[in-house]
This record gives sequence, structure tokens and C-alpha cells, in this order.
Amino acid sequence: MIRSANLVNFFFGTFADMTEKENRYTELLKRCAGLVEGEDDRLANAANVVAEVHRTMGFLWTGIYRVVGEDLVLGPFQGPVACTRIRKGKGVCGSSWAREESILVPDVDKFPGHIRCSGDARSEIVIPIWENGEISGVFDIDCDKVDGLDGEDLQHLTEIVKRCL
Repeated sequence: MIRSANLVNFFFGTFADMTEKENRYTELLKRCAGLVEGEDDRLANAANVVAEVHRTMGFLWTGIYRVVGEDLVLGPFQGPVACTRIRKGKGVCGSSWAREESILVPDVDKFPGHIRCSGDARSEIVIPIWENGEISGVFDIDCDKVDGLDGEDLQHLTEIVKRCL
């Protein structure tokens, strides 16, 4: 016989985890906003926000690529070594920049032209960073699981980018 608590988990899966994730993001946004409050140096703020997001959420890779000419150039990051330069329109990061939109990739092996900087990356989110009406960089998150990132992650990470980067 299935107990009622088990029945809830059976039908609704990781509802408790989703609530926990929501709470972690709520607290994360508060901490990131506090880290950047009163500081005008964008590089210092980016470094702290990247570190806090990475530590709190436990992603495989968390970082920023900066727009430099027609390339994205590696900026502050946490995780394994990364690609140093990405051309506009190439890979998930370059595509996000070229399209001027966020991209959620549940399985990077199914993204045409994906650039494999780490063999451990399985899903990815890239969010443009806007400054004075132009994209100044992208916020890139890699996860080591297929479908490890979802719309909830995208929603909360977008808010962090808007408010803190």
C-alpha cells in the first residue's frame, strides 16, 4: 500500500524540490542584490555575482562572456576551464548574443553548432546582459545533467541578470 506522502511524490514528483529551488533563488537574489548595492565597478560585481550563483546553485559552470568587437571574451567564472573566445553567432553563447535573446538548451548535444568547452556540460542557459541599450556580454550557466536546467532556472537567473549585472 502506498502512503499518502508517497502518493503525492508519485504523482507530483519533486514538488518539494521545486519549492526548495524557489526559496534558494529568492535568497540568492537578495544576496546578489546586496553584493552589488553601492558598487559601480561592473567587473567586481560580476565576479561576486558569478561566485554567489555558482556556490548557491551548484552548477557545473557559471560565468560571463564579455562582448569585445565581434567576439565574446571570457570574463569572471567559476568551474572548469572554459573557451576563451566565441564568435558572434557561434555556439549557444554566440547565438544568444546574435539573436539578442536568452536560450535554454535542455540537451547541448541537440543544439546545432554547440561548442564543447567541457565534456561534462549536458544542459545550458545563456542570458544576454544589456547595458545602455546594447548587449555587453552574456551570462552562461552549464549543468552536468540533461534537462538539468529548466524554465524556472531561466526565469530566476534572468531576474538576477537584470537586477545585479
